[in-house]
Amino acid sequence: MSHGLPRQIKLVFVLQALISSLLIAMGIVLLGMAVRHGILHHRMQAEAEAYWSQRARDPAHPLPMTSNMESFLDLGDASRPEHTLPEGFQALSEGLHWLPSRRLSVYVDRRSEGTLYLQLAAGDIELAILLTGLSSLLLAMLTIAVISWLSYRTSKRLVSPVSWLANIVSRWDPRSPDTEAIASDELPVDAGREVRSLARALRGLAGRVEEFVTRERDFTRDASHELRTPLTVIRVAADLMLADPEASVQTRRSLSRIQRAGRDMESVIEAFLILAREAEIAPQSEEFEVIDVVRHEVDRVLPLLEGRPVELTVDDRGAPRLYAPPNVLNVMLGNLLSNAVRFTESGRIDVQVHPDRIEVRDTGIGMSREALARVFDPFYRVDPERDGRGMGLSIVRRLGDRFGWPVALHSAPGEGTVATIHFEL
Repeated sequence: MSHGLPRQIKLVFVLQALISSLLIAMGIVLLGMAVRHGILHHRMQAEAEAYWSQRARDPAHPLPMTSNMESFLDLGDASRPEHTLPEGFQALSEGLHWLPSRRLSVYVDRRSEGTLYLQLAAGDIELAILLTGLSSLLLAMLTIAVISWLSYRTSKRLVSPVSWLANIVSRWDPRSPDTEAIASDELPVDAGREVRSLARALRGLAGRVEEFVTRERDFTRDASHELRTPLTVIRVAADLMLADPEASVQTRRSLSRIQRAGRDMESVIEAFLILAREAEIAPQSEEFEVIDVVRHEVDRVLPLLEGRPVELTVDDRGAPRLYAPPNVLNVMLGNLLSNAVRFTESGRIDVQVHPDRIEVRDTGIGMSREALARVFDPFYRVDPERDGRGMGLSIVRRLGDRFGWPVALHSAPGEGTVATIHFEL
């Protein structure tokens, strides 16, 4: 779980530390500005009050003047020298102002006697406030970093048993999980109650999965034997009856249909058993000609077209050889051909065999966009009035996904349907 839960926890703590540091920094900056404004306003207001008090007793009292403060007095008389003011001061309203371009704080005190301007250059107070703010910021960020690191170490220690459990379970063989590896006496010492409960639940789940796999294996084995045996008896009996020279033409035709139905049933059973088995279990495969499968399935559906104005053709444009279970392709192509025959009342059904695909084109009723979106769903039927259980195309898609032969449908109402089986050669 190097990229799982521990990493996510680390990212959460890092993000939390960054956001907290940013918010604290902004708060300290704003607080520093407010403190600076309050201190300067109070100091300069007191300085102005003191000056006006002294001036009331002595009109010749000098203006306040220090190493970093300079004063100006505007009595409204341009002939007096006190009226000479720095540029822009007269436009200032009453109160404290900060002039960043000049790095000056200017306090304006307007009275009936005149207007007093106190100009204070950035100096010790601003430096002290700045140093205090920076010190507070660094201390807060250091505290956050330490607390976040300690919290992360604690959470990592709490999560480590879960990571250990996940690593053990990830190495299990689903068909035979090693449940003893997560027994109570094998868990880490620091495993809490939740981890032990999770381990017990996983052991129970693994046991049920193992039982399910065993039942699936028994079912596929028994079904393969029990279903094939009666089909073999039917096929052998039909062969013996066909060998009887006294059998009538009608009887031979019926026996031939029984033989074809038996072979088709064997193919369907084989396809179902393949889908029931695990993907890791490779089915019996062989090299075969695709055109042979196509012709077999076309011969199977031809009797269904008797008496109907439908022409069925096969166009070999370079049929390939495949190494796979031929019964799977029989089932897939057989379902597509059966659908084409069922939904085509007149016109054509063309089977085109290309080196990389098989296309079944018909001029049947076609399907709407809504029907195409659901046509591969189990038990969905485009036309409920017609025969069929709605499982054919669902099986075709599942078989195609299993063997890397994706199936695509293109259709429009009244224009027919094109069904394509792609081969990943």
